[in-house]
Amino acid sequence: MLSNQTQGHLPTRSGHQSQASAVLDTWPDSPVCQSSMVIFIWGVGGTVDSESAIRSGVTLLSRVRAPPPAPWPDEGPESLRSPKSRPLILKKIVPRSHAGYLFSISLIKSMRLQAAAIILMVVLKLGHTEGRTQPNIVVILSDDQGYHDIGYHSPNIFTPTLDQLAAEGVKLENYYVQPACSPSRSQLMTGRYQIHLGLQHRVIRPSQPYGVPLQHPTIADILRQGGYSTHAVGKWHLGFYRKEYTPLYRGFDTFYGFLGGAADHYNYIGCDFKANGLNGLNLGTVERWCSNSLLDMEEPVGDQNGTYSTHLYTDKAIDIVVNASRSDKPLFLYLSYPAPHSPLQSPEKYYQNLTHIVNKKRRIYTGMLAALDEGVKNLTDALKDYGLWNNTVLIYSSDNGGDPAWGGINLPLRGYKGTLWEGGVRSIGFVSSPLLSPKQRGEVSHGLMHISDWFPTIADMAGVTVNSSLGVDGVSQWHMIRDGEPSNRTELIHNIDILQPLRGDMAYQDTFDTRVRAAIRVGNYKLLTGDPGDGKTYAVPGRKDHPRRPFASYSDGTDKNVWLYDVVSDPEEKTDLSASMPDLVRELLDKLSVYNSTALPPTFPAPDPNCDPELNGNIWQPWIHS
Repeated sequence: MLSNQTQGHLPTRSGHQSQASAVLDTWPDSPVCQSSMVIFIWGVGGTVDSESAIRSGVTLLSRVRAPPPAPWPDEGPESLRSPKSRPLILKKIVPRSHAGYLFSISLIKSMRLQAAAIILMVVLKLGHTEGRTQPNIVVILSDDQGYHDIGYHSPNIFTPTLDQLAAEGVKLENYYVQPACSPSRSQLMTGRYQIHLGLQHRVIRPSQPYGVPLQHPTIADILRQGGYSTHAVGKWHLGFYRKEYTPLYRGFDTFYGFLGGAADHYNYIGCDFKANGLNGLNLGTVERWCSNSLLDMEEPVGDQNGTYSTHLYTDKAIDIVVNASRSDKPLFLYLSYPAPHSPLQSPEKYYQNLTHIVNKKRRIYTGMLAALDEGVKNLTDALKDYGLWNNTVLIYSSDNGGDPAWGGINLPLRGYKGTLWEGGVRSIGFVSSPLLSPKQRGEVSHGLMHISDWFPTIADMAGVTVNSSLGVDGVSQWHMIRDGEPSNRTELIHNIDILQPLRGDMAYQDTFDTRVRAAIRVGNYKLLTGDPGDGKTYAVPGRKDHPRRPFASYSDGTDKNVWLYDVVSDPEEKTDLSASMPDLVRELLDKLSVYNSTALPPTFPAPDPNCDPELNGNIWQPWIHS
């Protein structure tokens, strides 16, 4: 039995100093002992600096393992959102020799101990994180964030958290995604190229009755089988006409977000056009279906009107982290922010001081990124506060290039979202984690990597075996990222879209048809054929002459349909080598033929009128139930 009392100014959970009194009436039956690790620091007269005491004078008397307590009354998403409401966190970590626990300790800057022998009791929050060997994995996917749209690529972008995480981790500077949302997300989830999923043409619209084929497991399926708790927050965009295509049936334990491709960032209304094929149409005159799109699991959410989407999804992600800290299972969190995708909406506080950005669209877009950056800070702070960070791998990626029509910039790259030029497919990406080897922290990787590689890479870092019979196109890059080894990839297929209108005449016989829209990267070289999309370089977003519709075609006034670039020495795709290197062109065309022979027929059905939300509870949700 132990009955002692200490009094002093201790930081409360809201970060303010208060006169605190900590009493242990029983040992170890006291509630605080049942949920905490208690460290005693003995001082004998004089002045004791708490940091040095913790560093050198800690005596570990007992460790009690039991379910952690409920959150403190002021603990949760709202208090975590503002840095001012959090206690200061001491960066010193209790050594691993003390039973391998990883902690944060509320900082008591300087405490004077005047008695001959005074006990200072520091109570540490502990979840069930001890003993885990599999890392927590957090994947954050931004939406339409251009190559130029992060602080470490542009001084005009305010993303200090992302910059710091990238600086502490590994930046992926030879990293590729797909030109648009659904294709990128499908390849991240399944590890398969879009040509092997039937998703070669555009994106999955809310009204279309198809989705990522069910025979292909997602990374969430694989991780859940490997013992993980799996959670999806935010944008899905992988099809939902039947419930089997939605997150809860594709490996995720929980889902909070919307199933389509875009929604209002405040009222969560999502829309889709009733006409099929948008190019050439005046979008302002096309009839649309519109309805609420926000779901919690499978239930409509109607009480969040007015809550900014980035704040809402961050709060939900933090809730998941809090719960994960009490679980014996490792965490897989897929946080798919719908920002900075249109509509351009942001709380004014995030862009009101960005007066140096003259273009209004660009200014709001940049504010959306600032809000996202704050969300990532609050999430990573929660991972640290709840003892998960030191065993977490955080992956950050955009899903495709930025769209200049809505404020995005991809400088110095050519092209933009929806095109096969570098500005459409070369992406921001980085990995940040204490689990990286020390020599890798702060490194820039130029190893070739593709978004399909995340599936086997994540499985590898989790210690989960991927059956070779799955036919995954991605390759594990964990050793490249963690240890600095060479990339396991030398080539990738950007896309082959036979539904895109043909362009020009066949330039080569007895090989791949150059009239077809396609692109491939092999070694340093990239070949584009057909109509790769608008190849201009847009330095100023929102220009009146910029096409206001996705996947717009661009013609240079000729029927040219073959381009070859050395994208290592010429990432801006300025010098076309196709005329001077015809043998290499043919070699890459032959490779395209091989890939095309393995492709599934592209799927792009007409809108189904039965999708109408008015027929389905006034919510975008599955509408076919057979």
